[in-house]
Amino acid sequence: MQLRPAALDAVAELFLRALALVSLALGIAYWVRLIGVYPGDVWRFDLMPLHWRATAAPLAVLFPFAAIGLWALASWGPVIWFAAAFMEAVMYLGFPELFGSRPLLLGFHLAVLLGYLALRVARHLAERSRPH
Repeated sequence: MQLRPAALDAVAELFLRALALVSLALGIAYWVRLIGVYPGDVWRFDLMPLHWRATAAPLAVLFPFAAIGLWALASWGPVIWFAAAFMEAVMYLGFPELFGSRPLLLGFHLAVLLGYLALRVARHLAERSRPH
């Protein structure tokens, strides 16, 4: 069974909009930490260590911005999401002594990346095999 490009587009739209909602939630989580609502001693911007300030502030902007692009199905939405996900991967894989370990979050980002790439490849193959 071969999927039609229109069917793949519908699946991709649902995928991107679901990712938009998750990105918005991640952005809100970073904002909650920055303004001090998050429980903990150093979870307010002025009390955070420098490494958290340098990462939490950009992520608090990137994730909601990615959510807008993903929801609007704009070509830049996945690019911004990838930048934010890559930043988190560097944080949690490269510097676990500073940021801790978040294997579930990193697994989620990897699954999303693989799902997105699979949809793009499937769409490309469907277009190529379509009779002209």
